[in-house]
Amino acid sequence: MTPHSDVLLDRLAEWLPRQRWFAAKGRAISRVRLAQSVRLREAEPNAELMVLAVEFGDGGTTEHYQVLVGRRDRLPAELEHMVIGPVGDMIAYDGVWDSELADDLLNALATGRQRDWLRFTPEPGEDIPTDLHGRVLGAEQSNTSIAYGELLLLKLFRKVAPGINPDLELHRALRGVGSQEVAPVRGAIEGTLDGEAAVFGVLQDFAANSAEGWSMALISIRDLLAEADLRADEVGGDFAGEATRLGKTVAVAHLELVSALGSGTVAPEVVAQGMRERLDRALLVVPELSELSSPLRSAFDAVAGLAEPLVTQRIHGDLHLGQTLRTPQGWLLIDFEGEPARPLAERRRMEPALRDVAGMLRSFDYAAYHQLAEWGEWVGPTDADPESQLIWRAEEWTARNRSAFCEGYAGAAGHDPRDSNVLLDALELDKAIYETVYETRNRPTWLSVPLRSLRRLLAS
Repeated sequence: MTPHSDVLLDRLAEWLPRQRWFAAKGRAISRVRLAQSVRLREAEPNAELMVLAVEFGDGGTTEHYQVLVGRRDRLPAELEHMVIGPVGDMIAYDGVWDSELADDLLNALATGRQRDWLRFTPEPGEDIPTDLHGRVLGAEQSNTSIAYGELLLLKLFRKVAPGINPDLELHRALRGVGSQEVAPVRGAIEGTLDGEAAVFGVLQDFAANSAEGWSMALISIRDLLAEADLRADEVGGDFAGEATRLGKTVAVAHLELVSALGSGTVAPEVVAQGMRERLDRALLVVPELSELSSPLRSAFDAVAGLAEPLVTQRIHGDLHLGQTLRTPQGWLLIDFEGEPARPLAERRRMEPALRDVAGMLRSFDYAAYHQLAEWGEWVGPTDADPESQLIWRAEEWTARNRSAFCEGYAGAAGHDPRDSNVLLDALELDKAIYETVYETRNRPTWLSVPLRSLRRLLAS
């Protein structure tokens, strides 16, 4: 390894933890080494796609991250916020923000280019335009997306692992059955990692003129809380109609996934044991969960006591309002990667479809209490003033939209998820436990939101 490479790895070890997509915040890095790389462009700005192996002081599993490292003699002002650091006579930076390098990625996908272990693969029959210019969208947490005009979106997975990423796998499966519930996939950046197949990016149609479900929900809640005496169904921004349509979209996507990839069964005890194990791991990170441990285990034991095997299928795996887009034609589901903290093999497993339903129900609850916290009405894990008008109204909004979503789901699926209350309740609790770990590691001031929800769910 050249001295310049050593310098670059040192710079990257300092730079990585500051990136919003770095999934191991709070863990001390012991070493960053180069797992593999490929040169994509020789002329300035030159570009090298690097896969970094990040090792940790706690001895945990090594994680891999991809960075498109660009280098220039001098950076234009619009790239200064993405500087990695000086390396020799050049400045290294995060190249996905460089429009020249972003345009190169689209051209490579259009022509099916291959470099060493990396290949750019257009989907069969797709004609990818190359006269579009890329710009990074800044709203994501775990990945980076480049929009090309108003037509295409390239999502680059920052954290990568050997194996087929379910985001590409499930989009291809849904494309095969003509699904209207997702944006069509147009191509992929694929290759190998540690000798196994791996996915580094997915190119899809860009859902122009769309609104994110999370943002729409927050606007609806703000409209309600701003009114002095109107109920949720009387406010102009009532979200229940959209929640019903969203429930139908999720149910149709579930049916399409079964059509494309089949279904299976699992013993209730297996599902319950997974919940118990996740609780045990969460207790090591979130001490505040200890007082809730006993009732949580009781809820999971109730799942183990179910008499019949549970039907399983491929699911979204991390479904919430932020993974939905409202277009002029209807709702779309996005980001089928599953929960980023779970190993890839787990994210590709068949699961009860109710796990997705539970995730969406948690999201309605989360949106309401997030908005209350933003208004300064409630800041703790319990309600200081249970008679608060704003809290009452937020809970009314949550209940109305949770019910509307389930009704929409039932109308398309042919069965109401609320009829399986033992499993659905436990899956909601399991998701809220995951949220406590996420908030502890990423946004500690938000920890009170899932803690309060856990107490409410257990009390009810």
